[in-house]
Amino acid sequence: MTQARNGGVVVGVADMAVARAGAGRIVTYALGSCIGLTAYDPVARVGGLLHFMLPQPGGKGELKQLKPYMYATTGIPMMLRKLVEEGAVPSRLVLCAAGGAEILANASTMAIGKRNRTMLRRILWKMNLPLEAEDTGGSLARTMMIDLEVGTVEIRVQNKTTALWEGGSPALKGK
Repeated sequence: MTQARNGGVVVGVADMAVARAGAGRIVTYALGSCIGLTAYDPVARVGGLLHFMLPQPGGKGELKQLKPYMYATTGIPMMLRKLVEEGAVPSRLVLCAAGGAEILANASTMAIGKRNRTMLRRILWKMNLPLEAEDTGGSLARTMMIDLEVGTVEIRVQNKTTALWEGGSPALKGK
């Protein structure tokens, strides 16, 4: 995690950041087969962004060497715990995802993007947390950013930026 020129936070690959309104925005780049997951509590006005690379650790590495934000199985629960520590309430969280593409020509043999998307959904399902919006799959890399003032999530693909989530409190949550 590094400080952006505009006062926001940049999340690198296999990293995560949690911040409150007033911190500007959190952004991550180069979401190919990796997935970016944002979470925002519109009442507490706290949000986070995780950039994970793989669904889960392979089991051969020692736990001391584990980079927890590299994997969905460890990074997602850690980000959510950090958000709760900062005052977020899980039932109010607005979750958005982007990435999970198959960038390489012969990516179908490894299908990392698809495996990442499957693990993301499995973890969120077990935690009873719905994805409010997503831009996943395909074959193009994405940039993802969350504005911490209102929770707006934007995706940039090939120099075109679109809103994935408009911000505010989702009507479906009734909160």
